[in-house]
Amino acid sequence: MNNDRLQKLFAFLENDPSDPFIKYALATEYTKRLELEKALSYFEDLIVNHEDYVGTYYHAGKLYEKLGRQEDAVKTYQKGMSVAKAVRDMHAFSELQTVYLSATGQDYEDD
Repeated sequence: MNNDRLQKLFAFLENDPSDPFIKYALATEYTKRLELEKALSYFEDLIVNHEDYVGTYYHAGKLYEKLGRQEDAVKTYQKGMSVAKAVRDMHAFSELQTVYLSATGQDYEDD
């Protein structure tokens, strides 16, 4: 069944290679399959070619963290916060700020 989903996504991509949602769907599908380098290639494509696709930044940053690439995760969260603010998506901004603070060790709570 998962191969069917991947085949459908590639068919959609072939029909509309510039659709960021399809690239995002491929990235998340590869993440679910633990094919992390393939997932990352789609997330990085989105960051470069579809900068305003705000949903990318949270998941790309989390994937960088999973891969042990903390500096890339932090940069991704920072860029995502900037983009979210520019497109006035304050919900995404808040989520990105939360993971950014956590990634940089600033998520402490008062005891």
